[in-house]
Formats: sequence, C-alpha cells, structure tokens
Amino acid sequence: MLSKNQIKLIKGLSLKKNRTQLKLFTVEGRKGIIEFLNSDFKCRSIYSTDPELFKREQVSVISESDLRRISQLKTPNKALAIFEIPKETIVDESGLIVALDDIKDPGNLGTIIRLCDWFGVTEIICSHQTVDCYNSKVVQASMGSLSRINIHYLNLEDYLRSYSNPIYGTYLKGVSIYQTHFTMQGILLMGNESNGISQSLEALVTNKITIPQYVKVIETESLNVATATAICLAEIKRSI
Repeated sequence: MLSKNQIKLIKGLSLKKNRTQLKLFTVEGRKGIIEFLNSDFKCRSIYSTDPELFKREQVSVISESDLRRISQLKTPNKALAIFEIPKETIVDESGLIVALDDIKDPGNLGTIIRLCDWFGVTEIICSHQTVDCYNSKVVQASMGSLSRINIHYLNLEDYLRSYSNPIYGTYLKGVSIYQTHFTMQGILLMGNESNGISQSLEALVTNKITIPQYVKVIETESLNVATATAICLAEIKRSI
C-alpha cells in the first residue's frame, strides 16, 4: 500500500515545477517503461498491479485503486514508473536538427518525437515556451521514443543566430519542399500551431519552404504541425 507521502510525490509530478525541482517524471504502461529501462534513463521506482510484468526489476506491488490514485490516465495501464530527468547535454550538430518554436499541444510534441525517432533525427531543440517534453501526455504520445531522442530547451533565437548551416523554416508561402536542395546538416524549424514561426525568428531563416497545396479551395486549413513535420522529414531524408 502506498503511503500518503508517496502518493503526494507521484501525483505532484504532474506539475512542471515539481518535475523541474525534483528532476523526476513518470512513465505509464509496460511498453513505455521497458523502453526507458532499456535506455540510459535511470529508474527510481516501479509500481505495478502485476509484478510478473517486470521479472528482472524490483517492483512495488500496489492495488488497482492505488494505481488509479497515482495515474494520470483515465484508464491506468497496470504500471507506473518514476525516472530521473537526465542532465542537459550539448546539441550534436553533425546531422539534421528539428527546432520547435512555441509548440503548445502535448500530443503534437509527442508525435514529433516519434517522427524524429522514425526518421533517424536524434536532436530536437525547443524554445522555452514549448510544452515540457516530460509532461505525461507528451511521454504517452511519444510511445517510448523519448528515451532515444535528445531534447534541448534553450533560447531559440540566440541558438539560430549562432548556427552556421541552413535553417529551413516552414511557411504557407515558400519554395516547394520538392524543389528545395536540402543538406545533411541543417535545421528544420516548425512553428506554433496557431501563429507559425515567430517574427523574431523569421529573419534568421535561410530557406523558406512550403508543402505545396493541391486543392483549389484557398480557405482549406493549414496542416497540423506534426503532420507537416512528417511530410518534411520524409522528403528531406529521401533527398539527402
């Protein structure tokens, strides 16, 4: 049975300020937990209603009611683990980097993390305004890919200003991605869901690119940022 202090600590990790202070975050579900156990992330504890799920790990067996109390899911998935947030690292600029300017939706960030994992992009740099990658909804949406991607939160404007390789910014009007020459080293910059790339960063973009629209109805909504990221990454990886 979980103590009140344990429940308070685990539930408190739903808040960014607590995750930042304690350098801890939660992962739920067997598959996601195993992904992190097989990575460089350090596990603090595992709580499960079924100890047989993790035969080689020390597990605290809890009741389903306790799992519901600490879970952030509507339907808890048998296990919850606490992992340590790793120390910040230097951005590896040897390949393609995805940069995110003020992405707000946890589902979008989680999906973009999965896409980077799929397309072999290991570095994501985020503005400080972008949703926290250790938010439980982001962790769930990333489906374990967070354990393999390096994510850096920094002053995006300062970083882009000092970056020496091409910066490809996505816009509604720009050069078609199918007519753009992409380089092995560069940054793919994706903007906010509602406002796109901020004006302060626009002057730093060296190549304005767009996903061509084939419909005649101009009023058609722009693509979801995660969908746009998928199309851009597929084309970049195909062409380089």
